[in-house]
Formats: sequence, structure tokens, C-alpha cells
Amino acid sequence: MTSGGAIYAMLLAGQTVAASALFWIVFPWFRYVVTHIGEENQLTLSQHLAIMTFAALLHGFYWARLRWVPVVAPCHNVVLAHLCSFASRVSFFFGGALFSTLFFRHLPELEALPSFGRLALNLFEIATVLFALFCYSQDLDRLAKALEEPQHS
Repeated sequence: MTSGGAIYAMLLAGQTVAASALFWIVFPWFRYVVTHIGEENQLTLSQHLAIMTFAALLHGFYWARLRWVPVVAPCHNVVLAHLCSFASRVSFFFGGALFSTLFFRHLPELEALPSFGRLALNLFEIATVLFALFCYSQDLDRLAKALEEPQHS
């Protein structure tokens, strides 16, 4: 693997670890919200900080990769390309499901809105995480396309 290929692999691995950590933190809370409709369950400050840290890392790895490191396919394989494309869709699907659950779970509470600052902070956090997952899915799509391209001899 070339130097650029190793750097690409490290940045993609960093994105994957950050996205996995986000799911690891958010999934238990998401599951609780879905199984206990109507009950309030707030994330702790440490959970919010962890979510924002991993979202920032995901953005950092993505934008560094996009700016300085080209996509490097380690091989050309249609099956691997399809698996990467599938992983891309699944990663963003979970982000969309989280957003939908949060939105519809809190829709009845719109009669009593939280303070503007709290609302803005929550919207910023959700948008940051969703956009980070979108960027990650874009990188997986780019890898899938590179894996699918025929080798040129």
C-alpha cells in the first residue's frame, strides 16, 4: 500500500471509529426513547460532550481526507463495492431514524418550547451529528465507486 493509501486507510478508519462511537453512545438512548414513549429521558452532560467530540472528530477526519488525500481503492471488487455502498446507506439511515424519532417524540411538547438557547443548542447538536454521518456516507460511496472501477493495466 502506498503512503497515500495508508493515510487514506487511517483517515477512513478514524471516520469509522468516530461513527461507531456515535452509534454506541446514542443507540441505548434511542432505544429507551422508542420503548418508553412519553417518558422523559435526557442525555447527561458527559454524553452530550462525547457526542459532540466524536462528531467533531468525524468531521475532522472527513474534511482532511477530502482536502488532502485522494480515495485509494486497495483492490477492485464489485462485491466489496456493494458492501461499502450498503454500509453508506445504513450509516445515514440510522442518523435519519434518530432524527425522526427525536422529532416525532418531542412534537407534542411544542406547546411548551424550551428556551431559545437550549433549542438552538439541541438543533446545532442534531444537525452536526446528521451532517457528520452524511459526510461519512459520502466517503463510503466514493470508496464504493473506486472499488467498482475496472483496473487499468
